[in-house]
Amino acid sequence: MTNPRSADPSATPAPALAAVRARRTYRLAVPPVSGVIRPRLVAVSALLAVSTFLLFCWSLTSGDYPIAFTDVVRALVRSGDPGTVLVVQELRLPRALVGLLAGIAFGVSGGLFQTMTRNPLASPDMIGLTQGAGTFVVAGIVLGWDGGLGTQTLGLLGALTTALVVYTLAWRRGTTGYRIILVGIGVAWICTSATDYLVAKGGRFQAQAALGWLVGNLNGRTWSQVGPLAIAVAVLLPTALLLGRLLRTLQLGDDVAIGLGTRVQPVRLAVLLSGVGLIAFATAAAGPVAFVALAAPQIALRLARTAWPPTLASGLTGALMVLGSDLIARTLISGTELPVGIVTGVLGAPILLWLLVRANRAGSGG
Repeated sequence: MTNPRSADPSATPAPALAAVRARRTYRLAVPPVSGVIRPRLVAVSALLAVSTFLLFCWSLTSGDYPIAFTDVVRALVRSGDPGTVLVVQELRLPRALVGLLAGIAFGVSGGLFQTMTRNPLASPDMIGLTQGAGTFVVAGIVLGWDGGLGTQTLGLLGALTTALVVYTLAWRRGTTGYRIILVGIGVAWICTSATDYLVAKGGRFQAQAALGWLVGNLNGRTWSQVGPLAIAVAVLLPTALLLGRLLRTLQLGDDVAIGLGTRVQPVRLAVLLSGVGLIAFATAAAGPVAFVALAAPQIALRLARTAWPPTLASGLTGALMVLGSDLIARTLISGTELPVGIVTGVLGAPILLWLLVRANRAGSGG
């Protein structure tokens, strides 16, 4: 017999009822696909996409040779004054594209790790991945071990090696998000200490080159940095989106996820590889830009009001953060182009402190 109270919509708690009304389900006969559409998430993602495009174009107007916004849009399709097209296409566009793609990669990677570990403080720059990439790059610069590979390849190898070390040390009949975070923090400090030693050991010019990359910098970026990063985002972003449904079951705990038919360890490994690939290519192209992977998913989560960091919205938020910070870095001090990592660090540090305070108030901050 049906409980009259349960049949009464007014008996449903207001937050739960609001969450149900905020979703729309769909089902297709051919192909046999069903799912849930969240109108607010779609609207937020669309707004972030438009804002990212406008800020992307606006960043191309800034420089020693100011260009009107409409002229920038025309130059993007190789239309208009040839001089303007040259400046936009060859001098400014590679830098803006690296910022855009790196921001997307940082945001998506941070969202993957935070969802997998069920911890808002879990991000690639908190569990050692960016530090590992930095150690390999600095070793190549200071010790001359690059062998002609360049910072991109060294950064990629560093992030992948660090991820392998973290995953191996965290393995004990499987892995958990908690162990990955603890091991990652320890590995991060080891890599940081090694990097500091290498910088102190290197010569003056080597140390300057290493420090310029370690802060996170978009100065002097060319098409050679755009290509590998664009390919990585084109391959790994759809992979991350496809993993989204399985990833959300991990938030319910390993036992519940297994009961729902999720192969926990293969899914966790696939998520780890996707996140590492994104962060490795982004760090190799732009350097370890601080706090973007940590802050972007949390900002997107609160904008979309979802229970987990939304993947696409996290990436778009990361792109906005990097492009906006780079624009501030170029225009804040006249005649000086600050590294973008300095600005993201200043903006991201308060967000980290806020997350720590929030975790302590919730009783999960230790």
